Amino acid sequence: MAERAALEELVRLQGERVRGLKQQKASAEQIEEEVAKLLKLKAQLGPDEGKQKFVLKTPKGTRDYSPRQMAIREKVFDVIISCFKRHGAEVIDTPVFELKDFDIAGQFDPMIPDAECLKIMCEILSSLQIGDFLVKVNDRRILDGMFAICGVPDSKFRTICSSVDKLDKVSWEEVKNEMVGEKGLTPEVADHIGDYVQQHGGVSLVEQLLQDPKLSQNKQALEGLEDLKLLFEYLTLFGIADKISFDLSLARGLDYYTGVIYEAVLLQTPVQPGEEPLGVGSVAAGGRYDGLVGMFDPKGRKVPCVGLSIGVERIFSIVEQRLEALEEKVRTTETQVLVASAQKRLLEERLKLVSELWDAGIKAELLYKKNPKLLNQLQYCEEAGIPLVAIIGEQELKDGVIKLRSVASREEVDVRREDLVEEIKRRTSPALCIC
Repeated sequence: MAERAALEELVRLQGERVRGLKQQKASAEQIEEEVAKLLKLKAQLGPDEGKQKFVLKTPKGTRDYSPRQMAIREKVFDVIISCFKRHGAEVIDTPVFELKDFDIAGQFDPMIPDAECLKIMCEILSSLQIGDFLVKVNDRRILDGMFAICGVPDSKFRTICSSVDKLDKVSWEEVKNEMVGEKGLTPEVADHIGDYVQQHGGVSLVEQLLQDPKLSQNKQALEGLEDLKLLFEYLTLFGIADKISFDLSLARGLDYYTGVIYEAVLLQTPVQPGEEPLGVGSVAAGGRYDGLVGMFDPKGRKVPCVGLSIGVERIFSIVEQRLEALEEKVRTTETQVLVASAQKRLLEERLKLVSELWDAGIKAELLYKKNPKLLNQLQYCEEAGIPLVAIIGEQELKDGVIKLRSVASREEVDVRREDLVEEIKRRTSPALCIC
């Protein structure tokens, strides 16, 4: 045993030497020589049947979340889920690593659910308070009609669509070069597309394009424009038209969209007065896909559907970064009251009281030391953000009261034990803010 222990120590020291050489950026030959010595020592050590090594790793594509991160994450989900439920959504569970789309099928007027999805999107982003945002809308029928009148061959609609979709990241010149140099369009056709896809605005742009002598003659484009005009009427009624931009460059890469498409982006503050805000990425998207569900129906029936997906991972990262920049504290528990003691030998009384609070539905905890100092208990409340402390002392036990302390104001009041639950409930209420 002593010989093996000595050999293990040699392995440890040689391992440290190898790591030291790597940190010092020694020559490859020197490192290889020392690694060979380490392997030789390990070979002498041989397998230890009495030990098992377990390596714990998160699955690829997943991550661990700290208590602080989980607190932020849960509140983000609370905002999103409560908004969907406010609009009558039902909850389902599917075996995927994403939020289920919010689907509305069989509506009489197809533009009503589209408008409601956009309303939900705006409500969620406003509630999360992650910055100014803009929702871009377009229609796949307008895109296809535009490509047709510009002279794009039918076989190239989708590949040209993918080029147009890059306009939020690269310049028009780069997109044009891709269309002409890589995808075989003539410069004239590309320029014609450019005249359209660089336009954005509100309902006035829709009305302008309805008067376009070529676009208005295309059946698909005309249907899309008329639906967008109706959509803007509903958006005005919902009070969000100022947050919506009709953007002819929005293409959305998925082929199953059949009508209106939309995407929400966060905006940066303009660098100089008068400059347009710059987008910092998509945080929500969706659209209409009336032909998708029918593919899985034995009878092939057409089922009108509209979907909205929230980019929760990106939103979560943005919220986390914002709170770090503001140096705001994040509560990692929902504890409403800490049960504390003012003197020693009161553990049993603390256990009895915390049990009473739990049974009454109060979120309570206590420190697990037998005789914690009162100051330490109060400091723990301040660090953890616990708003109330229920203090038990010998005098309080004699008088049949509990001293209830507000951590923020440090004010204390004696409350009769039988009234304590009601007083705690009166003083506390759940918060839904990201803070």
